[in-house]
Amino acid sequence: MTIPGTAIVLAAGLGKRLRPITDTIPKPLVKVAGKSLIDWSFGALNAAGVARAVVNVHYLADQMEQHLASRRSPVIAISDERAELLDSAGGIVKALPLIGRDAFYVLNADTFWIDGPRPNLVRLAEAWDASKMDILVMVARMDQATGYEGRGDFTLDAEGRLQRFREGDASPYIYAGAAITHPRLFDGKPVARASLNRYFDEAIGAGRLFGMPMQGHWLTVGTPEAIGEAEAVIARLEQETHG
Repeated sequence: MTIPGTAIVLAAGLGKRLRPITDTIPKPLVKVAGKSLIDWSFGALNAAGVARAVVNVHYLADQMEQHLASRRSPVIAISDERAELLDSAGGIVKALPLIGRDAFYVLNADTFWIDGPRPNLVRLAEAWDASKMDILVMVARMDQATGYEGRGDFTLDAEGRLQRFREGDASPYIYAGAAITHPRLFDGKPVARASLNRYFDEAIGAGRLFGMPMQGHWLTVGTPEAIGEAEAVIARLEQETHG
């Protein structure tokens, strides 16, 4: 098992649902329980021993760069998308020269989780098998999630392969904002707006999209009201852990 040495943290989005908070600050800098959303991501990377993070910036990019300059761990490289917002996959393609040629983590800067007994990113690396996977995503059960308002994203078979969740399916799983993939998946792709969902669907078609059920609790903060909900859950989990 090798821990990927680099992650891309996707942080360029507009955060429209969090207005009016995001009228003046980018969503990754919104604080939950005294810590900005992107710093929750960096904490997960540090816990797994990931040395480098590439962060893409677009909306209120000057604020993002100022915040990132204050970080010492992980070491941060910035992929500048001021000129054009490229969405998740487009942002990865643009950042490939900074990412390198080895398997890497993909993290969403606007979701985070409280680990269980072992860091989930370490568990993700243990489950990664490049010979049979194009993408390995961390997934959460509905009862492990706070702030999520959807119906689920995937179903998981006995071997860990994922299919898109459809009405009537049992045991839906949520994409929990963390994955491992390989640069080869993006070779030759143009630097243009594109969603990672397209790559998920292609990997499903090839039987090469896999999921790893997370341990712990996953949180997403999509609206101003969701901040208080997330903070209440964090306080409860800390009380349960530390008494």
